Amino acid sequence: MNIHVLSLFPEMFTGVFGSSILKKAQEKKAVSLSVSDIREFSNNKHKQVDDYPYGGGAGMVLKPEPMFQAVETITEGRKPRIILMCPQGERFTQKKAEELAKEEELVFLCGHYEGYDERIRQHLVTDEISIGDFVLTGGELPAMTVIDAVVRLLPGVLGQEDSHIHDSFSTGLLEHPHYTRPAEFRGMKVPDVLLSGNHANIEKWRQEQSLKRTFERRPDLLEQMELTKDQQAFINALKGEK
Repeated sequence: MNIHVLSLFPEMFTGVFGSSILKKAQEKKAVSLSVSDIREFSNNKHKQVDDYPYGGGAGMVLKPEPMFQAVETITEGRKPRIILMCPQGERFTQKKAEELAKEEELVFLCGHYEGYDERIRQHLVTDEISIGDFVLTGGELPAMTVIDAVVRLLPGVLGQEDSHIHDSFSTGLLEHPHYTRPAEFRGMKVPDVLLSGNHANIEKWRQEQSLKRTFERRPDLLEQMELTKDQQAFINALKGEK
C-alpha cells in the first residue's frame, strides 16, 4: 500500500512513522509512507495556503488551489481514495479501517485553521473521516490514528497473521481479558481455566468474557450484532444478575 499525507506540519509525522509497527511495516515493504508540505504546492510567492472567508467570520480557510495541485501532482492521474480528516466526517471505526486496508493507495488531507474551502470537499475528496466528536487544532493526529489502524491490518505487518482478528471491535465485541506470568501476584491470581491447558474451555471462557465486557462497557455494540442462541442466553443471564 502507498499512503501519502498532505500537511502544513509534515515534521509531526517523523517520530510516528519512524517507530514501532509503522516503521516495521515499511521495512517489510508492506507500506510506503510519505508526507508532503501543502505549502510547496502554493502558487503564491509567500507560500500562502489560506485566506479570509467570503462573507466574513473568524479564522482562516484553506484555499482550494494548493490542495488540488498537491493531490493531482501526487496521484499523476490515478484515482485513489482521498481522505479528508474532518470533525464533520464519518465516525472512524474498525470496520472502516478494514475497508481502507483493502486499498492500494490512500491520500490523507490534514487541514488547520477554520476549515477547508467547500470545493475541496465537493470535488476532490472521496471520504471525510472523524475520529470523534471533538475538535483538534489540525488533522495530523487524526490522520496518524487512522493510518496506524489501517497499516496494522495489512498482510505481514503483525508478527502473527491473525493477531488483529481478536482485537476489540474486529469481532464486533470488546476483547477478552489477558494475563501473563506470574500466575499469582500480590494475592491476585490468574483464572484457573487459563492454567488448565484445556483449549476448548479456554476459548469458551474468552468468548464469555468478551461478551461480558461488552455488555458492561459498551452495550450499544450488542444492539448492532446478531447474537447466537448461546450468546443471547449468556447475555440474558448477565441481565438477570444485574
